[in-house]
Amino acid sequence: MNSTGEVLVAGVDSSTQSTKVMVCDARTGEVVRSGRAKHPDATEVDPAQWWSAFESAAGGLLDGVAAIGVAGQQHGMVTLDADGEVVRPALLWNDTRSAKAAEDLTTELGGPGAWAEAVGSVPVASFTVTKLRWLAEHEPDAADRVARVLLPHDWLTWRLTGGDAVTDRGDASGTGYFSPAEDRYRTDILGMAFGGRTPELPKVLGPAEPAGHTPDGRLVSAGTGDNMAAALALELGDGDVAVSLGTSGTVFGVSETPPADATGTVAGFADATGRFLPLACTLNAARVLTATAGMLGVDLAELDRLALGAEPGAGGLTLLPYLDGERTPNLPDASGTLLGLRRTNMTPENLARAAVEGMLCGLAAGLDAVRDQGITVRRVLLIGGAAQSESVRNIAPLVFGVPVVVCEPAEHVAVGAARQAAWALAGTAAPPSWRSRGGALELPAPPAGAAADGAEIRDRHRCARRLLHDQ
Repeated sequence: MNSTGEVLVAGVDSSTQSTKVMVCDARTGEVVRSGRAKHPDATEVDPAQWWSAFESAAGGLLDGVAAIGVAGQQHGMVTLDADGEVVRPALLWNDTRSAKAAEDLTTELGGPGAWAEAVGSVPVASFTVTKLRWLAEHEPDAADRVARVLLPHDWLTWRLTGGDAVTDRGDASGTGYFSPAEDRYRTDILGMAFGGRTPELPKVLGPAEPAGHTPDGRLVSAGTGDNMAAALALELGDGDVAVSLGTSGTVFGVSETPPADATGTVAGFADATGRFLPLACTLNAARVLTATAGMLGVDLAELDRLALGAEPGAGGLTLLPYLDGERTPNLPDASGTLLGLRRTNMTPENLARAAVEGMLCGLAAGLDAVRDQGITVRRVLLIGGAAQSESVRNIAPLVFGVPVVVCEPAEHVAVGAARQAAWALAGTAAPPSWRSRGGALELPAPPAGAAADGAEIRDRHRCARRLLHDQ
């Protein structure tokens, strides 16, 4: 509690690029102060650099803070020896050297369906289980030294408390060796992946269960993965689906039942509240807009103006924006394709519009995929940098076909971690409601005529995916 009587909590977002620390009022969620520090631009990192970034970002911010929660980038691999020392630099989710390992493991367990049934997800190169296989095959001496495997958020929580290593269901569900449906580790899969080795894994805590305390007495919550923390910040309810438009794009909603998508399009994660978090991901979101703006020689504001100057459907142009391939098992090497070119529709306006529609149709396919896993989509909560684009805001309700809420810009992952910390501090059955925090722009579903245009745009993209990628 600070001098004014407020109870303060801190949320930490240790992402790929940086550490953000948000200090919030535990009752309302209002952000009181914040800090940030950069991470190295690499796909493998010494975890000590995360700790250094945390100390820098949190410097001078934690006075009066009663509890801390850590959310981290999912899937990474932190390996420790018997003395708790790091064996090798941590491999991050975006390190793709284990792509072949993912293919091999999928076959060895009996195919995608067997994986979906076992752990709710089909492995891709981002998953921890594939990185362990890569380590066993390519650095066997290092693999022999591994006594414990942690995720990035687990390691930071462990450093904060100095106690036993712990995790939560949400982050554990992205490893490839934890079953969200059964709430247990699959050590058989871990051993299969890691050459028969079964290193120690962190204890899985309940959603509001404390991990311990810092040396100066601050409570530390269990922590979670970044997507789970964002869902916690957004307070997703039945019918809500979040669409995040960052460099990559994600679609996720909460579910009472565990998903199991044998196609690998939807990852069957757990959330940070005891439920499940079906999630579809694309590598191609905001970067589609920046790449198109670069090709046209304009800035993003001008790209917005051009896109809004074209009619829905972009004059018949259809862009499949797989500019950086995809993360799903069935589209690892896909490339972008522009279809429907005619002399009469080759204008900057139509190309700009096709880029926005193509990006949003990729996310709409994610909406369809989570629907197939039993999620009801009554409205979309739009977050991420590209959600601030005027053309995205204008076109999103048309393409998604449901009301869209553009959330106020915020560090949702850090705020979600702070909300978890407030929950652990309160010891209540449910987390505190912070719904009054911040404003939002509510965009209605399109009227009947425009809805038909949106359906036609989605159909054209769906047909193009089937034609070119058997999707």
